Amino acid sequence: MLAVVCLVSSRQIANAQATNAQTANASNAGISGKWHFVMDTPGGDREMDAEFTVDADGKVTGKYGITDVAGTFRDGKLDLNFQMTSEESGQTAALKLVGKLDETAALVGTWEFSEYNGAFKATRPKP
Repeated sequence: MLAVVCLVSSRQIANAQATNAQTANASNAGISGKWHFVMDTPGGDREMDAEFTVDADGKVTGKYGITDVAGTFRDGKLDLNFQMTSEESGQTAALKLVGKLDETAALVGTWEFSEYNGAFKATRPKP
């Protein structure tokens, strides 16, 4: 009888772990795909299209315009930090994007590039 109880308990634990992993993967995949960013800058709004892929560990890869991105998306929080060259100034520096999915499924947060910073909002492009 004890062996049966242990077997049933082990199955329940394994099923719970699998469900938790699937939920985490679904949450991480929540930003996979195309996005349209609007950056609030001192010179006015700047727009950029991006496309992200998120793996099972929350690692984000993809493109921000033509630049390769690097970072993470875990527990609903985006943290990207990658080198890019500004089309306007020609300056190369780290672009940092920190944000989260809001209640409308938009990505909202802050950005930093060289001595500049501001807020951003990214939404899914309309089909």
